[in-house]
This record gives sequence, C-alpha cells and structure tokens, in this order.
Amino acid sequence: MSDDGDKYYLEDGVSLNDLMAGHIIRNLKLIEEQLSLNLVGRDCFIALSGTKARVERCRKFLKELTEVYRLRGNHLDQNDFEQTLKAFRDRRDDELRMLFAERIRVGKRKRDIVPRSRAQLDYVRSIREKDIVFGVGAAGTGKTYLAMALAISELLNGNYNRIILTRPAKEAGENLGFLPGTLEDKIMPYLRPLYDALYDMIDFEEASALIARNIIEVAPLAFMRGRTLNNAFIILDEAQNTTEEQMLMFLTRLGFDSQCVITGDPSQNDLAKGERSGLVHAEKTLKEIPEIAFCRFGTGDVVRHTLVEKIIKAYRKPRKSGN
Repeated sequence: MSDDGDKYYLEDGVSLNDLMAGHIIRNLKLIEEQLSLNLVGRDCFIALSGTKARVERCRKFLKELTEVYRLRGNHLDQNDFEQTLKAFRDRRDDELRMLFAERIRVGKRKRDIVPRSRAQLDYVRSIREKDIVFGVGAAGTGKTYLAMALAISELLNGNYNRIILTRPAKEAGENLGFLPGTLEDKIMPYLRPLYDALYDMIDFEEASALIARNIIEVAPLAFMRGRTLNNAFIILDEAQNTTEEQMLMFLTRLGFDSQCVITGDPSQNDLAKGERSGLVHAEKTLKEIPEIAFCRFGTGDVVRHTLVEKIIKAYRKPRKSGN
C-alpha cells in the first residue's frame, strides 16, 4: 500500500510486529528518540507526527526498513532494526545497500551474516582481497565473528581445505600443568569463544563432524610452532596477548594458498609486566607492506547489546582523582 499524509501504510504481508522486529512499543519509542518525532502504531499503518522534514525522513526510514525485511528473507531481528535506524540517525542511508551487498553466506539453515558498520564493511572487503588482515579494536565490534563467518563461507565454497582457529591461552601461563583434567580440558575455557561463534554459523552436528575430521581445528597458539599451513583459512584471536616472538612465529606459519586473519584489542592486554604485545609491534612493523591490511574498530562499531557500547564509553571516560 502507499503513504497518505501523516500515515505510513504497511506493505501487504508485512505486519507491524514484523517491521518492529517483535518489539513494537520499544522500537517505536527508539524511532521517536532517534528521528525526533511522534509515532502511533496501528494494525496496517503508523501515524507520524512532527515537522514535515522529520515526517518525510521517518517515512523514508520505514520504507528502507521494509526493504531490509525483504532482503533478510521476510525476517528482521533486533540487530537489523537497530543497524538500519542507526544508519538513518547518522545520515548514512546509502551505506545500507553496500552492507547487504557484502553479506556472507554460511550454513544452509543459518541466516546470512551482514556487516553492520562501515568499519565492518571495510574489514570484510579487506579479508576478501588480502592474504593477511589485522582486525584491531574494542570488544564486541565483530572482529572474530566476521572472520569466522568468512572462513566458514570460503570452506563451504571449496576455496580452502580447512579452517584453523587459534588463540593464546595466556591467562593459564606457567600454571597450565597444575589445572585438573586432560590437556583438552585445560585449554577449553580459552578456546570456548571460537566454538561459540562456530556453532552460531553451522549446525552443531555438522561442526562436530568437521572438527572430528580435522577440517576445522581449534587449538592454542603454542600448537602452531613448527607447522606450515597450506590451503587453510587461519584465524588468530586475542592477538594482543601474544609476545613479539609468538606473533612472528605465527605469521611465518602461513603457507601457499592460505588466508590469515589476526584479531585483538590492545586495551585488554594480559601480558606480564615488561612483555610487549606482538599485536602492537606487528602493526608498527608491518604497516608499510601493501599486501597486509590493518582494519581498526571503535566503540561506534559495537554490535552486541546496545548497552555494550555505552558501557565501553563509560569505562573509557577520564576519572576525576579520588573517584
């Protein structure tokens, strides 16, 4: 149906609940706050109240939101809704098309993964173009998640024979041998975030079968020493916890027809006092090599719960002495 005056009529087959990602009251309120007008939702239309310019902008937003709903297979989740609204709030409307053009196809029964900011878009493009890419920035900005999505997509498309996921078990340090259980039991807590992302993109049974066949390997960084990794998509996570020597060791594992993504947040360094981060050193050392890309993320790229961005910003505010 078409627009009429101060009303936006929902398209046939699209309910208000669909368009508001299942949170009608909450998301109508968010639109009001972000686009500065008043809304009243009805069964087949939304009444718009505000200045002419704001009403027209909100109408454009609702049309774009409907298009995103269609692009996502007649489904919107809260992240899709907030991403679209944020783009309109920041007047980055045209960016949405570019983001969806770079969507990543993963498991057959899983939804496509879509970059949710310009930084994520540049990151995805860099990984598709370069053999080595560093993703550097705050927690929750999608560095590891997007790298994992691209790894799964490339594996399923037959472009690589295997995926190797690794991270330093730095917190365990010298005490690893004193922890109870087998070696696998000891290192599992440090590798769990990689498994979580993996199971979010392909079915548990399929992922387990690929791991059992060693097509997907999840291992601590120390296990990479002495290996040459050919025809593999390799992800090093939590790279801020590598030493300079460990980073060099890892980077020199890259074999023929392989892709490498290194992710980390320098602000969450768990190295011992006096140890220098291999991630920080690598950026200074390798930044002039054109075949290597460094992609940086800020708090505005956080794609977890909306509170995560606010929490990060709050913790980074300068504190008055004595507080």
